[in-house]
Amino acid sequence: MNKKNTLAPVLGAVLVAASLSGCSDMQMGNQSAKTVATGSAGGSSSQNANTQLARCNAPLGTIAVVEDTNAPWYGVLTGQYHLGSTAPVLKLMIQQSNCFVVVDRGRAMNNMMQERALAQSGELRSNSNFGKGQMVSADYSLTPSITFSNNNAGGIGGAVGGLLGPIGAIVGGSISAKEASTMLTLDDNRSGVQVAASEGSAKNWDFGAIGGMLGAGFGGVGGGYSNTAQGKVIVAAFMDAYNGIVKAVENYKAQNVQGGLGTGGHLAVQGETPAPTAQPAASAQPMSMLEAQRRLNNLGYAVGTPDGSYGPHTRHALIAFQKDHGLATTGRLDPRTQAALASSN
Repeated sequence: MNKKNTLAPVLGAVLVAASLSGCSDMQMGNQSAKTVATGSAGGSSSQNANTQLARCNAPLGTIAVVEDTNAPWYGVLTGQYHLGSTAPVLKLMIQQSNCFVVVDRGRAMNNMMQERALAQSGELRSNSNFGKGQMVSADYSLTPSITFSNNNAGGIGGAVGGLLGPIGAIVGGSISAKEASTMLTLDDNRSGVQVAASEGSAKNWDFGAIGGMLGAGFGGVGGGYSNTAQGKVIVAAFMDAYNGIVKAVENYKAQNVQGGLGTGGHLAVQGETPAPTAQPAASAQPMSMLEAQRRLNNLGYAVGTPDGSYGPHTRHALIAFQKDHGLATTGRLDPRTQAALASSN
């Protein structure tokens, strides 16, 4: 086959692309410039949202997106990939999903406080309606992080080059995979308890062939697309993680610690000073079964007519009382149970 005949169509395409490079062709809403987070949102309504984004029938509470700008991943995001904050795209996805109502705790918060400061100084008009008690609290905080991001996870230049010769080497060398793995954690702001966490991932092949074929003079086109491609993969990984968060909260079951959260836990550690617990006074007489039955009846744990005998009704009542008061459910009138009964009203 004549190499000149093989190169002719390719060179022709290059010349056409070069001749059109000086023309203006503004395309608003161009699909190639979008990430997976598309469209818009207003209140509970959304327009042109990605069909793969999870959606809720009703919000589960208010939420704030909180980024750790001092984390190493954030430095890579802004320094190496030249990308901005992840908060805006996350807030778009959250509002479109209708799973939470977004409250702003980012830079816009500074402007909110500035307006309130102007109101307090008397500079705003009297009917501006800025005052205390108007801002909505954030029930939850969503914290994003990028756990892994690879701007070049392998290419297929060798294979393409072997098939297509010199042209294949040029084209194949500019084909590479973009990968990203992200993490989202959801914390309850009132208790500080993490209620959900989710990992997300995405991979995409980046075809930068035109930039490679046009050479150094047109390299900016391909390079710009490569940077944007990595951003698109990161956004897709965050959407994957957010869908996981939605599934987790839809199927949420509270974790219960016997005795209540934050009371010391039940994992014994050697050398640890045990938390003080209610103990009967040294001089106090042991509580009789008859007195215990009377107290259980008064507290709503029915044992029947107190008779001082230990039977199944008394045992069941003791177990219920012990469970409600974070005690070992022995069903026996042990010293701790006696102390708890003595101090209960």
